[in-house]
Amino acid sequence: MAATQRLHDIGQSLWLDNITRDLLTSGTLERYIRELSVTGLTSNPTIFDHAITDGDAYDEAIRQKALAGKPDEALFFELALEDLVQAADLLRPVHDASSGVDGWVSLEVSPLLADDTAASIEAASRLHAQAQRPNVFIKIPGTGAGLPAIEESIFAGVPVNVTLLFSREHYLAAAAAYMRGLERRLAAGLDPAVASVASLFVSRWDVAVQDRVPPALRNRLGIAVAMDSYRAYRELLASERWQGLADAGARPQRLLWASTGTKNPEASDILYIEALAAPDTVNTMPEKTLHAFAGHGEVRGVLPADGGDAGETLSAFAREGIDVEALAAQLQEEGVDAFARSWRDLMQRIAAKRESLGRG
Repeated sequence: MAATQRLHDIGQSLWLDNITRDLLTSGTLERYIRELSVTGLTSNPTIFDHAITDGDAYDEAIRQKALAGKPDEALFFELALEDLVQAADLLRPVHDASSGVDGWVSLEVSPLLADDTAASIEAASRLHAQAQRPNVFIKIPGTGAGLPAIEESIFAGVPVNVTLLFSREHYLAAAAAYMRGLERRLAAGLDPAVASVASLFVSRWDVAVQDRVPPALRNRLGIAVAMDSYRAYRELLASERWQGLADAGARPQRLLWASTGTKNPEASDILYIEALAAPDTVNTMPEKTLHAFAGHGEVRGVLPADGGDAGETLSAFAREGIDVEALAAQLQEEGVDAFARSWRDLMQRIAAKRESLGRG
């Protein structure tokens, strides 16, 4: 049995952290669904920037949309939605068979809106309406301004992938926003079955501290933070507040492991996949990591619901002067800035493409 199938069998969803037009037209995504137990995918501006830069698959569509007078941002969202709608349709059988738990694709609102609650709410509603598919998540960052946008979007019935979470506290804040949105739906007589995932970024922790801790602690912080967050996730699902929502028909906001490609060349290329096997979670991984795990991965056990030795590991980092909460805030801010830079690069790439294609 393939390692990817074994992960699927313990109750973890494998999502691909990539989308390109070639991935769709070549049948590769369809093969991943069929052979590697892939049941969803995610996207972000960097992924689309690379896809548009590294080939000509989008050239004709960009030329046609430019001739129609589409502004750069509107042009991009049309391109992205064309890809994501096709992917959503490929994953629709998974979505239907799982009663809406799985089979999702994700589209991000403009990262430039990270500090603008009202604009994020409007963009999430508009993009969800444009997609016209039940299995499209809209990604909203779990920032201070993003949290009320998440609550309002859930209340409006927009499925949300909460992105750029870095700690247990970040996760709990996102979960609280989700539950407030559901509680408001119930109070208004609306169906509380609005899906969401909470995306906790893992590998960036280890990159941030690798030169600040002794070798024995390297490549351990991201996993410890994830385990600590998993304990909070399990405690929340057992709470009276959540059980009341579940009894009314709400579905859990699954915890999603993001940024699970190994950054340290001296560490295992499947470090975060093997370490974070856990029921009722999602692991979204780069294509290279997916192939590596399918080739030589093993499922050696599942995360303990009580967080295992996460507390001891986090205490060891604290003794080395690592302030986890301060670093979580820094990593989230850096993530917002990085996505904003990628977005600006993407807009510049589209502008350059439309100019060169127009000349041609």
